[in-house]
This record gives sequence, C-alpha cells and structure tokens, in this order.
Amino acid sequence: MTFGKLVDGVFAVGTEDPKRRLFDALIPTPKGTTYNSYFVRGTKKCALIDTADPSTENEYLENLKELPKEPDYIIVNHAEQDHSGLLPKVLEKYPNARVVTNEKCAELLNELLFIPLSRIDTIENRRTLDLGGKTLEFLITPWVHWPETMQTWLVEDRILFSCDLFGAHVTGKAQAECEKELEIEAKRYYAEIMMPFRPLVRKHVETVSKLGIRIIAPSHGPVYAKGEGSCGPEWIIGKYRDWTSDDVANKAVIAYISMHGSTEKMAEYLQGALEKEGVETKLFNLENGDIGDLASECVDCATIVIGTPAVLTGPHPKAAYATMLLGALRPKAKFLSVICSYGWGQRVLAQMQPLFSHPGTELIDPVIVKGAPDKESFKELDFLAEKIALKHIHNKIM
Repeated sequence: MTFGKLVDGVFAVGTEDPKRRLFDALIPTPKGTTYNSYFVRGTKKCALIDTADPSTENEYLENLKELPKEPDYIIVNHAEQDHSGLLPKVLEKYPNARVVTNEKCAELLNELLFIPLSRIDTIENRRTLDLGGKTLEFLITPWVHWPETMQTWLVEDRILFSCDLFGAHVTGKAQAECEKELEIEAKRYYAEIMMPFRPLVRKHVETVSKLGIRIIAPSHGPVYAKGEGSCGPEWIIGKYRDWTSDDVANKAVIAYISMHGSTEKMAEYLQGALEKEGVETKLFNLENGDIGDLASECVDCATIVIGTPAVLTGPHPKAAYATMLLGALRPKAKFLSVICSYGWGQRVLAQMQPLFSHPGTELIDPVIVKGAPDKESFKELDFLAEKIALKHIHNKIM
C-alpha cells in the first residue's frame, strides 16, 4: 500500500518491497511485502501511524513530502523494525513530534532503536487522542504477535489500523479483492506469524469484530474496505474465526525428505493409503519446498506425518528443522506420526519427540523400516493409514 487516500483526512504513506524474498531471515516471501504507514489529519493535530522498514528509506521519505501537514504525533503500534525501523529518521525530520505508544513498546523502542524515553508519551488500553474531528483510540493487544503490540482505532471513520493482525505478504494491490490468491497469502501469513498465539489471537479478533469496522488497514498487504469488487472487513474476520477455532479438517499433511528414495516411496504410498481411507492428504517435499506453504497447510489439518531417513542415527536436518518449526508454530493438529527408513542404526523418534510435543497432540505409532520398504513395510503403512482414519472418525473429524 503506497501513497493514496483512504477517506477524507486519512492517507496511506507506506512503501512496497516486491523483491524481498525472506522475512526475519526465516519466512519466505515469494510475492514480496509492503510496509504500511498511515497519516491522519485532524482539524487541530495530525498523526503518523507507524513508519516503514529501513530498506525502503528513500521511498518512504519521498512519500512523507506529500503530507499536507507535519505530524504532531508518531503512533507506534509495534516495535519490530519493519514497522518502526525508520522512526529515528522520522523524528529527525520532525523534531517537535511526540511518539505515542504503550509502556512495553516504549521500552523496546529505547532498547532496539535508542529512541529517548523523553520523546515518548505512554498510553494505557482504551486511552484516546483527540486530533480534532478525528479521535484515535488505542487497543493494546499483546501477543498479536509481540508482547507490546497494539492497534489504533479511528473512531469517526471506523478504521482499524490493525498492525500485523489481518496482514498478508503481497504487493501490487491497494485494496483487498475476494479471490483465492489473497486467501492463500493471508492464511500463509497467519500460519507464520499468528498461529503460535492462536487462543489470544481469537480473543482479540472477537474484541475488534464488535467495533463495527468500516476499513481494516493492516501493516502488510492490502486494505480491507467495503465496496464493489473488494473484500470488506467481514471477509478477513471470518477467515480468522475459522483459522483460530479448534476445528480441524479431515486432512493429513505428510512432510518428508528422502536421500535415496526409500522415504519418498513410503510417503507416496502412505498418501495413497490415506486417500483410500477417505482422508484428504497433502504431500510436501522438504528438500526444496517452501516452508511457508507447509505452515499454511498445517493451519487446519488433523494429522501431521514427518517422513525422514536416518542421518547418523538421527533425523535428517531438514526434517528436524521442519519438526522444530511446526512445534514452535503450534498448529491445532490432533495427531502426529513419523515414517522413517534407516540403514545401520537409528534414534529418530527419540530425537524428534522433544521438537514437537505440546498438550493436545497424540503420537500415533510410527513406521520405521530398515532398508528399502518391502511388502511388509507397505502393510504397516496401510495399518498406519487405517489408524489415522479411525482417529479422525472417533474424534468426529469429518
């Protein structure tokens, strides 16, 4: 979302980064991202809501030249540098502006960016700031997705500046359009950023859904506004209600890597066996697959199966990494299993269990094969598929 008008007195002034391919040195962003920033002009005062990533400094400072007035306040919803990284430059440009944020965020801004506390006014939850005909109300929403995160509600225009909530790593679209591509990217973003805090995210989504929102203006991706050919706030709020619920689909995800083909044969066979049992199954090759796609597929699946060869008796490093990452992302899957092929020794399960163990996830007996899979191995995989399907049925996952 680059420079443009949202409603009278409210402008988008952020930047696009279409070539960015990795976020936080962890998350693939195949479609780039945006760093959304907003300007609100009241009759008395003006406020800039968030800044942008330092990598887009020149573009951002050029956008600020288009502002109708200098900001009196810089609202910081989140201290992470893709939101606040240009705050030092902005404060240098506007020496009389005051930073407004919550106490925890103020501490982080001081520690991460050396912003003097003397330039920061701290607020509490539901405090308001009158700009003159434009009233900002601050909603502190911790763990969406950092402990200091907050959102800003523009009362008169019913605009929620939602920070990372409801975001998407996409470029090129100012307003959200109800299409499959956006749903895929919004779900992927949720999986990578919000899923670890699912219960808290669900709580905050319900809180903001009662505001009577006209426009959702997130920190990444397009704006959700009611209008012809566009997605209104209800669309993305509905998606989040689904993703944060406790409901799972009759679906299994098999994430595997194979060194000499044996584990791949097992994974492909298990996929077929599960589909015969009526379980939708997604196969994901960890060798060259996008880990963001894996996280997205795991948002609503009931079962996750990790397939790995033994490497020096332990799991393949990419399988261990995927298992650790999924353990950190905490999908709502009910069941977990492992399939493995090894040559001369293995301690795969013992090393993998601590990487993915949290309440509510049941381990189904793994299938571990010495050498290449044979007829008996395939029978074991048939039995595993049957057990997974029965678990789904008994738990009324249909």
